[in-house]
Amino acid sequence: MMEFNVKKIVRDAGAAISRVVQLTEEKLGTSEKTELDAHFENLWERADSTKTWTEKIVRNAEAVLIPNPGNRIEDFIYEKMEKKKPTRLSNLEYLGLDMIEAGNEFGPGTSYGSTLIKVGQCEQKLGQTERDFIGSAGMCFTQPLQKFLDGEMKTIMKEKNLLATKRLDLDACKNRVRKARSLLGTPTAERDLRIAQSEFDRQAEITKLLLEGVSSSHAAHLRCLMEFVDTQARYYSQCSTIMSELQKELTSLASQSGVAPFTPAISINDQTNDTAQSNLKKARVLYDYDAKDITELSLMTDEVIFVKEIPKDDDYMWGQRGQQKGRVPKAFLELIH
Repeated sequence: MMEFNVKKIVRDAGAAISRVVQLTEEKLGTSEKTELDAHFENLWERADSTKTWTEKIVRNAEAVLIPNPGNRIEDFIYEKMEKKKPTRLSNLEYLGLDMIEAGNEFGPGTSYGSTLIKVGQCEQKLGQTERDFIGSAGMCFTQPLQKFLDGEMKTIMKEKNLLATKRLDLDACKNRVRKARSLLGTPTAERDLRIAQSEFDRQAEITKLLLEGVSSSHAAHLRCLMEFVDTQARYYSQCSTIMSELQKELTSLASQSGVAPFTPAISINDQTNDTAQSNLKKARVLYDYDAKDITELSLMTDEVIFVKEIPKDDDYMWGQRGQQKGRVPKAFLELIH
C-alpha cells in the first residue's frame, strides 16, 4: 500500500498556493517582481529563438525529404517504438517499374518499347539515389537537430521553468518579510528569504550555464548544415550524371533508328548571346569525344549537332546540342551540306 507523507503534501500545496498568489499580484501590479540581469535575458532570447527556428527548419526539411505526411507519421511511430522503419519505393521507382513493364508489353525490340525500358531503368536509378540522399540527409542534418531539441533544449526549458518557480518563491518570501516586520515572525520570514534567495541564485547560475552552451550548439549545427549542403550537392550531381548518360544513350538510339533527336528550344538569352539558329551549320560526329574541361562539349558517334566557326582557331569549332554548348575539335566532325 502506498504511503503518503501528509506534511510534505501540505507543504507542497502551500507553496503552490503561495506561487499562484504571487503571480496574481504581479499581474495586478500590487507586488514587486525580481528581474533577471540583461545578459541573462539576452541569453534566454537567443535560446528561445534557436528553439523556434530549429523546430521550423527540422519540420520543413522533413517535409522536403519525405513529402507524404502519412509516411512521416508512420516513421515517427516506428521511431518511438524503436523499430526499424519500413523500406518504401520512391515515386520515381514506381514510375520506372511501370515504364519497364510497359516497354516489355510493347516489345523490347521496338524503338518505343526499348526506350521506355531504358528510361524506366534510369528512373529507378534516380529513385535509389533519392532514397540514399534522404537517408544521408537525415543522419547528417535533421536527426542531430532533432536530438538537440529533444535533449539539450528540453533540459534548458526544464531548468528555466524551475528558475521561474524559484523566482516566485523568492518574491513571495520578500513580501512575507515586508508584512512581518512589525510582527514576531520576522526572524522566520527572513530565514525563509535567505534560503529562497540562495536557491534562486543557484538555479539562475545553472540555467545561465546551459544558456551559454547554446553557442556551441550553433557551431555543431553549422557543421551539420555544411554536411547537408555537401550531401545535397552530391545528390544533384549524381542525378545530373545519370540523366546525361541517358541523354547520350537516347541520342545514339535516335541516330541508329533514324529518329531525329529532341533539341530543346533556345531561350531568348541564347538567341541574344549566340549566333541565330539559322546561321549555325549542322555537323555529324565521327568519333566519341570526352570533354577535357567545362569549356568543351562531349560528343557521341553519329549524333548531329550545330556548329559555327571560332575566329582565329583552326582546331576547334563552337558546338551546340540543345542548351549544351562548348568547343569541339574539328577533326571529330563532318559538316552536313
